[in-house]
Amino acid sequence: MNYVAIMAGGIGSRFWPASRVSSPKQFHDILGVGKSLLRLTFERFRELVPPERIYVITNELYRDLVKEHLPELSDEQILGEPSRNNTAPSVAWMAFRLNARDAEANFVIAPSDHVILKEIEFLENIRKALAFTKANDAICTLGIQPTRPDTGYGYIHYNKGELAGAGVHKVIEFKEKPGPEKAQEYLENGNYLWNAGIFIWRASTILKAFREYAPGVYQVLASGKDLYGTAAEKQFISVNYPKTENISVDFAILEKADNVYTIPSDIGWSDLGTWASLQQELPRTNEGNVLQGGEVVAIDVKNSLIRGGVNKLLVVKGLEDYIVVDEGDVLLIWPKNEEQRIKEIREELEARLGKDFF
Repeated sequence: MNYVAIMAGGIGSRFWPASRVSSPKQFHDILGVGKSLLRLTFERFRELVPPERIYVITNELYRDLVKEHLPELSDEQILGEPSRNNTAPSVAWMAFRLNARDAEANFVIAPSDHVILKEIEFLENIRKALAFTKANDAICTLGIQPTRPDTGYGYIHYNKGELAGAGVHKVIEFKEKPGPEKAQEYLENGNYLWNAGIFIWRASTILKAFREYAPGVYQVLASGKDLYGTAAEKQFISVNYPKTENISVDFAILEKADNVYTIPSDIGWSDLGTWASLQQELPRTNEGNVLQGGEVVAIDVKNSLIRGGVNKLLVVKGLEDYIVVDEGDVLLIWPKNEEQRIKEIREELEARLGKDFF
């Protein structure tokens, strides 16, 4: 049977000051459509499987927020991590949970905070992947057709000329985020895709991969394999999950396994990792600006994102390629070409000022 797991435990630090530890970006209406990113992701996957087969993996801090945004889910469908140990332990926990429920469980695991504009094409490719992983001992990922030499994404080098199944290609290797010249080379080569972090596999397949390639994570969580799906699971996880290695599933599994495949996808995807990526997804004025919030007056402003509170007047003059975000207690005015440093400055300020603004 098919299932979906939505990863919603991150803090979205590059979206500070809107995204805070207490309320990360996946719980915000970042797009201005009246629904949070988590809600939009849930509704997208609801077209694939019924709500009772959708799970959310989050930090235990956000359990109540998940229930607020997704009241259709039961407590059993929300996996609250007791510590932040990156994606590999959360994937393994989800696989153990589903394997205990259904020995043939075949599931999608995807981030909660991405934009997918072509939802029909997205679901078609997910169904292709599920059919492939059901029939094969395979790890599958959706690879995004690159449209520019982006240095902010990891890349998938794949065998473009040979099909392993309907629309499915063998992955040669994963590449870390490249510099500008290498990104241009990947784009021109045509055998590279962006890694969107959307994975499809059977629970038994990914558990076998953890046993082989990430035995430390596997052994910690496998020690409670008879407890998954029982009342004793929560206590086991609270004690043992923090003991797992802090590592991404990409490093732990994807870059080591030899049964990895990809489906090249044109689905109108953005990972919404930064304010500038959000600007690209929203309607812009003739001057290239995105103006969000209450009343924003932009004079001689170009190619900027300005976001204010609902009951606030913002008057901005003479900026170009800037991010302006007013969250009441924090005002950020930052050049777009240095937006990757927002995460860094946020961490520096938190160390100096404490947690009140973060």
